[in-house]
Amino acid sequence: MNCTEARALLHAYLDDELDAARSLEIAQHLADCADCRARCRALEAVRQSLRAPQLRHAAPAALAARIRAQLPADAPARMPRRFRQWPALSAALAASLLVAIALAGWQAWQSRAHRADALVAEAVSDHVRSLLATHLIDVQSTDQHTVKPWFDGRLDFSPQVKDLGAQGFELIGGRLDVLGEERVAALVYKRHLHMINLFQWPAQGAASTESREQTRNGYHVIGWREGGMQFLAVSDTGDLNAFVEDFRAAVPLGSEPR
Repeated sequence: MNCTEARALLHAYLDDELDAARSLEIAQHLADCADCRARCRALEAVRQSLRAPQLRHAAPAALAARIRAQLPADAPARMPRRFRQWPALSAALAASLLVAIALAGWQAWQSRAHRADALVAEAVSDHVRSLLATHLIDVQSTDQHTVKPWFDGRLDFSPQVKDLGAQGFELIGGRLDVLGEERVAALVYKRHLHMINLFQWPAQGAASTESREQTRNGYHVIGWREGGMQFLAVSDTGDLNAFVEDFRAAVPLGSEPR
């Protein structure tokens, strides 16, 4: 697939209107083409902005009623015109200030939402790329005592690595990855024929997403914060909720009771 073909299908791809084979072709092209990947992220940001209900916001009728109630009923006949206008100007300034505060809050919310959506889109893209390419695993092992030490010296944090084999989720290894310009740890688990990528990185001072669940291009994504860390789990398995529950309930390596 070339750039012209991919860009013609980007809108349908983002709306999840393509079949699985076509979606995989575009995902592979986006993984290899920085220009098309940037275009895709820009389109996604525009789509999210247009969906925001805050774009259609009218001042509540109660606000106008309160402002009118505070205006004097009758102004003195001999009061200069410029002084008679002061109450109305003050009310207008107060209303403008309220609108400015609301707009600033909305813009901050929009900025956080766009960062979170961009992270989810990038995580799904990295998950698909890891399945299509040969970079699924840097360290291959089912032993958490081998996988966790491998990250020492390669990251400035220690990721949580948990053995979930008894719950039916086999740890098969891990790798280094990048999300939102942050170096992250990616743990890889296997459920029957389905792969699960679990990304994690420090939540403080880094791009992050609030705890939530969503589906994008047929892939399930669950994000949450815990213990100062940000987690994003991505897979096409319907058991992703069970995986997250088991992972959060399991005791991290190094915290086992003696």
